[in-house]
Amino acid sequence: MSKRPPRPSPRARLPEGVRGALHVLEGALSRRHPAPPPGRDHAGAAGDASLVVASYNIHRCIGVDRRFDPGRVAAVIEELGADILALQEADRRFGQRVGLLDLGAIERRTGLMHVPISQTPGGHGWRGNALLVRGGASTLSRRVTLPGAEPRGALIVELMLPQGPLRVVTAHLGLLRRHRALQAAHILAELQDAAPMPMILMGDLNEWRPGAASSLAPLARLFGPFGPPLPSFPSRRPFLALDRILAHPHGLITAAHVHDSPLARQASDHLPLTARIMLAPVLSEAA
Repeated sequence: MSKRPPRPSPRARLPEGVRGALHVLEGALSRRHPAPPPGRDHAGAAGDASLVVASYNIHRCIGVDRRFDPGRVAAVIEELGADILALQEADRRFGQRVGLLDLGAIERRTGLMHVPISQTPGGHGWRGNALLVRGGASTLSRRVTLPGAEPRGALIVELMLPQGPLRVVTAHLGLLRRHRALQAAHILAELQDAAPMPMILMGDLNEWRPGAASSLAPLARLFGPFGPPLPSFPSRRPFLALDRILAHPHGLITAAHVHDSPLARQASDHLPLTARIMLAPVLSEAA
């Protein structure tokens, strides 16, 4: 019996131009770190007053097995040990934009409190973007409508934390490159007159291209230089760095990795990203 010819890999089925660009990302695969263990000290593993921020596209709680399972997503959120968590696709996409998670249960399990931003009763966020914070308070929040054919949005939230002030921008950018470029420029314009403050931008930015070819290149003026891309999609065999955590000033982030656990590989088509930030040195330099 003749052997069946091997099936081409998912990468081999991609267009040639895409495969060439992915070659740039090969080195990043070796830089993925294991997930931190549950029960981490949220003030920092070494008592260093650092914060863990995370971004997670929960895909409306539909896993790679096509099951709708908010409890499984909540368990992944608990694994993250985050102090600040940005979620994408946290609300229903059509009809009444109500939230999909049990936020009360998540708060009891993790201490993360939902920042109220939605205009819809029972909604978690704005255009699917939601923000959860532990041990801090929101002093200002804004919903931003982003240009493009799809209903995309961003949140700008200023927080007062025990470690100091921090502005968080969370966004879910569009599928078309020209729309992402417009959306990146729109976010920069929204931040142009903002008061000086350490800042992070995180979310599903839907862009895997590095360098000048990236639709995110305009963001480098404020949030660059970008760190190495960390592949987070698709969750079972990630090779595209669609999710990002960026910072201003650049030294705010001290470490970043993809949270790659067996549960995270099932719960959504994206893996979460986490990053450790240190506010104290940045604030002391600005004083």
